[in-house]
Amino acid sequence: MTRIMTTRRTFLATGAALGAAGFLPGGPGMARAQEGRVLNLRLDGDNSILDPGYMVGGTEVEAQKQCLPFLAEYVRDGDTFSWQPTAYVTRLEYADDTHLEFELAEGLVWSGGNGTVSASDVAYSYARMKESEWSGYFDALETVEVTGERTGVLVLNKPFAPFIMVTLCHGPGAIVCEAATEAAGGRFTTEFPAICGPYTYSQTPGQRAVFERNPEWTGPAPGFDRVVCHVITEVQAAELAFEAGEIDCTELGPDSLARYAEAMPEGTVLTTAGELQYMWMGMNTQHEKLSDIRVRQAIQHAVDVDSILAGAYSGTSTKSHGIVCPGLLGQRMETSYSYDPARARELLDEAGVSGLELTLRTLNWQERLLTAQIIQANLAAVGITLNILPMESGPFWEMGMEEAGETWQELELWLMRFATVPDPYEATQWFVSEQVGIWNWERWTDPEFDRLYEEGLSEGDEARRAEIYLRMQQIMEDTGAYVWINHEPEVYAHRADIDVVAAPSGELNYHRFQPL
Repeated sequence: MTRIMTTRRTFLATGAALGAAGFLPGGPGMARAQEGRVLNLRLDGDNSILDPGYMVGGTEVEAQKQCLPFLAEYVRDGDTFSWQPTAYVTRLEYADDTHLEFELAEGLVWSGGNGTVSASDVAYSYARMKESEWSGYFDALETVEVTGERTGVLVLNKPFAPFIMVTLCHGPGAIVCEAATEAAGGRFTTEFPAICGPYTYSQTPGQRAVFERNPEWTGPAPGFDRVVCHVITEVQAAELAFEAGEIDCTELGPDSLARYAEAMPEGTVLTTAGELQYMWMGMNTQHEKLSDIRVRQAIQHAVDVDSILAGAYSGTSTKSHGIVCPGLLGQRMETSYSYDPARARELLDEAGVSGLELTLRTLNWQERLLTAQIIQANLAAVGITLNILPMESGPFWEMGMEEAGETWQELELWLMRFATVPDPYEATQWFVSEQVGIWNWERWTDPEFDRLYEEGLSEGDEARRAEIYLRMQQIMEDTGAYVWINHEPEVYAHRADIDVVAAPSGELNYHRFQPL
């Protein structure tokens, strides 16, 4: 299993990012006039590993989407997400529950004289992914049968309903050139051994990545001749660059999103990629202070989530009722508990608990600290003293793992946010019994939950799948170990004369941008 985490790899001072020289000599308008249709975007750090098997993710997936073949891609279907075949294939359809047939388009050429894109490249790419750091995405794939130069069959070892959405549309579904990759030693980092896509790629570390039209590309032409992605590590610095006209599109933080919602800058529109993040406050069910479910339920009733959304997130995020995010089947619209301090005090009295003192651990980020302070005040109102322990990223992500030390035994409360893919299965996988001591830090087990997890992977009927995930979230909530908080959106501000296309998890797909 693979957990997707946002990371920050390279740090560039804000002053340097917004230095007197700016990003583009003469400003972005001059660049467009001189070079044709140029799109200026932001990277939050250098792309360090472009190889889909060993990447960090995020903007590296964005680079892959421009330079490597994929069989399927995300599309928005109203308020939900779906998929469609890419320009790289003329056919992609299931013959039955475990056989997915494909036919590659004609005329797809690898750069560097590496020949045409073939079905054997698909087989090679997915076989190496099964042995890679992202192998969890390919657990359901048995093999790829090559039936012709451009045709083949993806053979699954069992029905896996989210295979196309989760595996083929996302970064792990990228296809690499077998000949060029093997010539490079079987792995690569900051340069593609060979490309086949709308754009070529080059990178100046610490400054920018540049995508130019690929003269060998025979598919649909991208909307812009050149895409320049400037390294700006801080969200606030990127927002200033956008408002100064230096970049054409940037992700917004909660404060700026609230400000834009009240007074939209002229010529600016907002696009929400998705809300595929879920945040909660977790409780260690095996800690002596929290082993009584009545204490945990009291805490559920004591926390005013609406105040958190208003005070810490400026009203810019969606209230959560579980781990399945907006736009996905199985999203819950309510919880079985409510903000009720009187009921919280009753439950504490029933448990015979008074003078309770707990510690809440959180990442040392502004929104998390504000959230923690609101929870601190809420719990004080029902007689619980809460100590807040801010933490840096490294120790935070290890604190519930048994293999990382003894901190897991001391855990009481924590604020956690996971990112996910546009299918409910991945969000649920971290809470099965085998994840206790790994990512199930709440440390409960439930045979029904484990059984439903397996059923949800293979169930083909969407209505039944939705019922499965609704039930699984109810089981989680009934442990008393969760206070659901929010789903933060991935929102981009961009020029009104640009149509922006993003994956539901937030990665931009530059070649699908279009000038309006």
